[in-house]
Amino acid sequence: MTLRVPTRRLLLLLSIATLSLASLFAAPAAAAADRNPVVFVHGWSSSSATWNEMVADFKAAGYAASELYAWDYNSSQSNKTTANEFANYVDQVRAATGAAQVDVVTHSMGGLNTRWYVKFLGGSSYVDDWVSLAGPNHGTNTAYGCWTTSCYDMRPGSNFLSTLNSGDETPGAVDYGTWWSSCDSVINPDDSTVLKGATNTHTACIGHSEFLSDDTVSRQVRDHVAAT
Repeated sequence: MTLRVPTRRLLLLLSIATLSLASLFAAPAAAAADRNPVVFVHGWSSSSATWNEMVADFKAAGYAASELYAWDYNSSQSNKTTANEFANYVDQVRAATGAAQVDVVTHSMGGLNTRWYVKFLGGSSYVDDWVSLAGPNHGTNTAYGCWTTSCYDMRPGSNFLSTLNSGDETPGAVDYGTWWSSCDSVINPDDSTVLKGATNTHTACIGHSEFLSDDTVSRQVRDHVAAT
């Protein structure tokens, strides 16, 4: 016996199936379109290449190369000067991608100039998530061992840090996150990285440079920037 499906019903079923498949394949593209570009900012005496491993992790997690930007700058100059240059760079990334906001991931001193941008140069409107990995947010005694303008900025109690940390340490609607380690010999005291109002994560025993390659830290950073 042959079962006959009415033509109208058959067409309806085919339409539903087509729409379901279209939604399935469109979902990842839509998710990527809603994602902010990520800007990685290195620390003192370093370069954008320091982010190679973490950028590779982001790509493996589904990010396109066009969503990831590792920025280079002169780490010897004043952090205020760098903050102004960073403001211009964020504008360039936003113009290139069409994004309203970016996520910022920093290592060490990169947290200082970018936070100056967020707090004093209007960056709170253009930064969605901000991450500080092993940042000398309240200074580090090791900065007494170097003599560039940026090193003076990193010394505990410097005019730069006193201004940066006055009042609200985490202003605006930005989602701030910090990661710090008790085994970081560069940041002294260890908890200098911690900021009031941020999500502060005490990591396992890893060194200053290991923040850039640690799998757990990398995953947590991806989760942080994807959460909002």
